[in-house]
Amino acid sequence: MLTNVIFLQAEGGGIMSMLPFILMIGVLYFFMIRPQMSKQKKEKQFQSSIKKGAKVITSSGIHGKIVEINDNDNTVSIETGAGKIKFERSAISMELSKKYDPQIKK
Repeated sequence: MLTNVIFLQAEGGGIMSMLPFILMIGVLYFFMIRPQMSKQKKEKQFQSSIKKGAKVITSSGIHGKIVEINDNDNTVSIETGAGKIKFERSAISMELSKKYDPQIKK
């Protein structure tokens, strides 16, 4: 009987000592991982919804207007002051483009 009581106390203490680690993982998930996942989802939706004629900014800071979209290799051609440049769709920045072109809804 005495050994059963000691065993239950030790088991309960083990769970209580793990509680701070579990809470830390939960806080990390809700404040860091989950917002990043939703941001990536919005970015992907934006990149798939861009159309010809839209004014955009690439993640490297190049301003231009989309003149051609190629769905086969997932690229876009952007017309800049220097000519046409071909970029991957993922190189177009959602946040910078929203600041540049107020027609794009937030």
